[in-house]
Amino acid sequence: MRTKNLADLYELAELDWDPIAARLDEGVSQVPGTGGPDRHTWWLATIDADGRPHVAGVGALWHDGALWFETGAATRKGRNVARDPRCTMSLAMGEYDLVVEGEAHRVADPDVVADLAVLWAVDWPCRVDESGIALTADLSAPSAGPPPWHVYRVTAHAATALLTVAPGGATRFTFD
Repeated sequence: MRTKNLADLYELAELDWDPIAARLDEGVSQVPGTGGPDRHTWWLATIDADGRPHVAGVGALWHDGALWFETGAATRKGRNVARDPRCTMSLAMGEYDLVVEGEAHRVADPDVVADLAVLWAVDWPCRVDESGIALTADLSAPSAGPPPWHVYRVTAHAATALLTVAPGGATRFTFD
C-alpha cells in the first residue's frame, strides 16, 4: 500500500489504514437513528453511458476487507456497473469520512451471497432468492428496484480518509 499525507499543509500526521479498517469491521448500521444526521448512508457513484456521474444511496457492507452492495440489475447503477465497473463509494461515519475508489463486479457464488444475506439481515430482513445468487425481501429502498437484488463486490484501488476528530488528518491510500 502506498500513502500520501494530504494534511502536510497543516502539519498533521499521516493516517494509518489499520484503525480505519478496524472501524469498518465494527460495522456501520444504516438503520434510521443509528448515526450521521439520522443514519449512516453509503453513497455509490457510477458512470452513465454518456460519461456523466450518477450517485445513489445503497445498502452496503464492509466484510472480509471489502465493500459489498446490492441492487437490481435493471437499476441505473446496476446497468452502469455492468457496462463500466469503475465506481466510488463514500461514507461519513463518526470519526472518519471515507471515499473508496474501485471496480464493482457482480457476485455469482451462492455461498458468498448466502453469507452476505445473513449479515444484511441484521438490519434488513432479506433472504437468498430461489436462484441462490440474488436477494429478495418483502421491502427495500425504492432505488434498489424490484427483486431480485444482486450482490456486488467492490475491489478497492484507492481510498481517501479524513479523520474528523482531533487531531485530524487526511490520507490517500493506494492499494497495490
